[in-house]
Amino acid sequence: MVCCPAILIAAPASGQGKTTVACALARLHARQGRRVRVFKCGPDFLDPYWLALASGAPVHQLDLWMTGEADCAQRLHDAAQDADLIIVEGVMGLFDGQPSAADLAQRFGLKVVAVIDASAMAGTFGALAWGLQHYREGLRFAGVLANRVASPGHAVMLEDGLRDPAQWLGALMRNEALTLPERHLGLVMDHELDDAMQRLDVAADALADTPLGQMNSHDLQAWAVDFQGSDSVTRDFPSAALQGRTIAVARDAAFCFLYAANLDCLQAMGAELAYFSPLADDSLPDCDALWLPGGYPELHAQTLAANAPMKNSIVTHVQAGKPVWAECGGMMALFDEIIDTNGSSHPVWGVLPGSVTMQNRLAALGPQQLDMPGGTLRGHTFHYSTCATSLPAASRTQAAPGRSLRGEGEALYVSGSKGSVKASYFHAWFASSPAAAARLFLKDDHD
Repeated sequence: MVCCPAILIAAPASGQGKTTVACALARLHARQGRRVRVFKCGPDFLDPYWLALASGAPVHQLDLWMTGEADCAQRLHDAAQDADLIIVEGVMGLFDGQPSAADLAQRFGLKVVAVIDASAMAGTFGALAWGLQHYREGLRFAGVLANRVASPGHAVMLEDGLRDPAQWLGALMRNEALTLPERHLGLVMDHELDDAMQRLDVAADALADTPLGQMNSHDLQAWAVDFQGSDSVTRDFPSAALQGRTIAVARDAAFCFLYAANLDCLQAMGAELAYFSPLADDSLPDCDALWLPGGYPELHAQTLAANAPMKNSIVTHVQAGKPVWAECGGMMALFDEIIDTNGSSHPVWGVLPGSVTMQNRLAALGPQQLDMPGGTLRGHTFHYSTCATSLPAASRTQAAPGRSLRGEGEALYVSGSKGSVKASYFHAWFASSPAAAARLFLKDDHD
């Protein structure tokens, strides 16, 4: 059992400013010399970039279904051994999803800070805060922070609307400098901006003027939680499964959707990871297998198409029968072409027959699982494109228990020599089945 202050940053809906506040709080305490660990509730690749920059430490996901309750317990316990403060950023609204951020908070006894965009309300702010606090019995509530407030006078009106003045954690004034830039799949990544750290410092400075930001080490003890590790977590991954094998991992602005825990999982099974950039490099590193994660190939299609040496290197890898795991954006780049929302066609790597067409709205979203040799991988899907191919689906994902699919699950396409290429829109959480994850990077004669 390890005790550490811990808080969940939640909201009544998406777009209220959770990530900005979580980053500001992490940056503020990190600047004051505290060891801060941040987690992201639910499947998310982009918020963790900012949260890691703010805290100075890797950010892992917590999800009672995708990562599992035991995995969540162990990660929180491990973090609590070294941290002075644990911050968990929620997902969507506090009670949205199955499981929700509220479920996570209640399971581990986390107090909840609710961030509410108060830009278009006054007295209703108090009613909303009251509802969030009392909607579910047994939920620990730390208070409420008003975001995008028009003026000090507006802040007074909001505070006066609370039934319990002790719940007031302050107000952040409306300020474009406190808004993190977004695009169709979420936040713009921190390393794409020259002023990312300055943005976090501005947010931290603003938060420092609020009761939430003025909490010191003594005050943080009000958030203390006892974390106990889980005996049921299998930490002894099949350590020799990938021993002696090098996996080339695409990592740049076009391929950036990587769970830190997935990289840890591969290394725990003995793999050596060799990172490369399909945008800038002219060949794959020496490797036994290739991982093409998701990202934004549609934003970089011209550059990918122009890099003929990289395309030839990937094709040579495939022709040699070496394994490839391509998920979402990584799969998109393997097709013959990507068609953007203007109808323009951009030829890409031509490993898989067919085309990918970008949409102006989400094509699929939700937690799913995929049965594979070696076990069932849990994960999710989230994409704005559709694909048309002559390849048959070797199998399809299934909805998470208690959820339903609109139409069919995501296809798993298998191609290449001896089926060495496996591709899907599905994003896998490797630790949900390390044995199945390992087989994605093994030839048939190694299975």
